[in-house]
Amino acid sequence: MNGFVQGDPMLCIGCRTCMIGCVVAHEGLRIFEIDPDGYDFHPRLKVVKTYNVSVPVQCKHCENPACMAVCKSGAISRIDGAVSIDRALCIGCKSCAEACPFGAVEMVTLGGVLNADGSPKATANKCDLCKDVPGGPTCLRVCPTAALRLVTQENMGETIRLKRLGALEAALSQES
Repeated sequence: MNGFVQGDPMLCIGCRTCMIGCVVAHEGLRIFEIDPDGYDFHPRLKVVKTYNVSVPVQCKHCENPACMAVCKSGAISRIDGAVSIDRALCIGCKSCAEACPFGAVEMVTLGGVLNADGSPKATANKCDLCKDVPGGPTCLRVCPTAALRLVTQENMGETIRLKRLGALEAALSQES
């Protein structure tokens, strides 16, 4: 099973610190040294906020990813368990964004990268579990309310076991 980051809407306060941490992890501290109006801010997750709840939405690194199945350029692959996008191979067709059942793939334009006609090049953008960042997903470390957790095969098994026990207890209490 591939790991993925899961948000707890009961703990998330919608502060978007995870989004800032993501950008810093992938772009470096230079983002604090440049003109904020001249910088493209592209975190690899998005915080969705409603009146009652907020939670980050990001790639689930599916076992059989729909985004990878529809990618005709071969830009999406699995690297060390994470579904990753090679921006150099991405042709900006948007098929992956349409195919993702979670809305975790976003199309972005990268400053300074142009198509042959001079228009800004669009490329797919999504969580890569901070595969090149020491310590793994930065969003986990920066969340002030610990609303995010890394789901692995080991802790998924424990979650399933606890849910089954809860269902058994509920069924037994109804019989009484």
